[in-house]
Amino acid sequence: MTADAQSDLIERRKAALAPAYQLFYDDPVHLVSGSGVWVHDADGRRYLDCYNNVPSVGHCHPRVVAALAGQAALLNTHTRYLHGNVVELAERLGASLAGDLSVCFFVCSGTEAVDLAVEIARVATGAQGVVVTESSYHGNTSLVSKLSTDGYPATDRPDWLGVIEPPNTYRGPFRVATSTDATTSTDTADAVPVGERYAGLLAVEIEALARRGNDPAALLVDTSWDSNGVLTAPDGYVERIAEITRAAGGLVIADEVQAGYCRLGDHFWGHDRYGLIPDIVTIGKPMGAGHPVAAVVTTPEIAATFAERRSYFNTFGGNPVSAAVALAVLDVIDDENLLDNSTDTGTYLGGLLRELATRHEVIGNVQGSGLFWGLDLVADRATRTPMSYDDGRRLATALRHDGILIGLTGRYSNVLKIRPPLVFGREHVDELIATLDSRLAAFELHGGDSRRRPGAEW
Repeated sequence: MTADAQSDLIERRKAALAPAYQLFYDDPVHLVSGSGVWVHDADGRRYLDCYNNVPSVGHCHPRVVAALAGQAALLNTHTRYLHGNVVELAERLGASLAGDLSVCFFVCSGTEAVDLAVEIARVATGAQGVVVTESSYHGNTSLVSKLSTDGYPATDRPDWLGVIEPPNTYRGPFRVATSTDATTSTDTADAVPVGERYAGLLAVEIEALARRGNDPAALLVDTSWDSNGVLTAPDGYVERIAEITRAAGGLVIADEVQAGYCRLGDHFWGHDRYGLIPDIVTIGKPMGAGHPVAAVVTTPEIAATFAERRSYFNTFGGNPVSAAVALAVLDVIDDENLLDNSTDTGTYLGGLLRELATRHEVIGNVQGSGLFWGLDLVADRATRTPMSYDDGRRLATALRHDGILIGLTGRYSNVLKIRPPLVFGREHVDELIATLDSRLAAFELHGGDSRRRPGAEW
């Protein structure tokens, strides 16, 4: 595609799409095809996709495509007619979850799933309060946008919303030493474990909700803490916040839109990593490997309580085509051993990222697990000053020109986010690391400005 044709397409897009839409990178990529971990632009150039978890089992997996086309050629309708695909999908999701989590509601997106989950929690508990982490993102409906604290001023938060600091042991109020620190000192001098300290913030916030006349209906937790910079919680934290929530009468909602489907390695679900059995689970992005299908899973008791007071129907949620696609994704994960791949390749990737941090002062911290990692980039390692938004964006754009697609996240938009499809292998890790090494060396050689503009992930 010529530069003029690319420019013309951008201008047409600006005229036809709402200005709220954004494009990645200072020099946008015009993608036309994809396969596995690779995508191709209109000029035939190949890019290594290190960002997109939506095509969870790889771009255009032939088994997923065949399932979609095959069912679409037979029938597509809704859940008010019997269909085996829909029932089987619900059964398989329930079988993958611990405890009594076995009853499904089907929707079309992660946002819808979170919206419905909060409504279920409110009906089941009779309370209205919801607690989330600072700088979180859970979706964009009227309700869920209020739960997404990265997207609007704190002064606009409703009285029913409680907000706590995420368990960021590198940047948060309670810290531990990292491998990149000059010393081994920490900011937690007394004997109280860091996980307990962060959990204590929830107890304080629940008391604040009560003073505003709101009891907690739910705690909403994403165990990848994606928009917070891709975090790993300290020991005891997740267990303790669940205990505090339930003691106050609330339910625990695990938002698995990011962490689910093997993403963090070792376990199929992110909450399993911490031994948590939630009351409600929300699922989105990975379910359809690019097809819009999502779900809420809860217990029979909670589902029955909700049904006593509310009816629920979603025209496209749980249609046979979406269910066929979602079943094919589960089959691919099992047959291609993608949980093992996420664990093994993720361990290899994490080790090389930590080695990279020993060579580049701009990497303040390496955080994550499985096939989900964040590099917290700094302007000054000693002070942990975040890299400027402008510098981070320039770096991501430069990597795009190197053939690597990657993103930024975190409260300061300074965390380089690595979140490839689950079929990412060691050979792809080697290419990513070599390119990152070269590009970071060039960045450090030439430096950058100190301006910072916090913003949502892109």
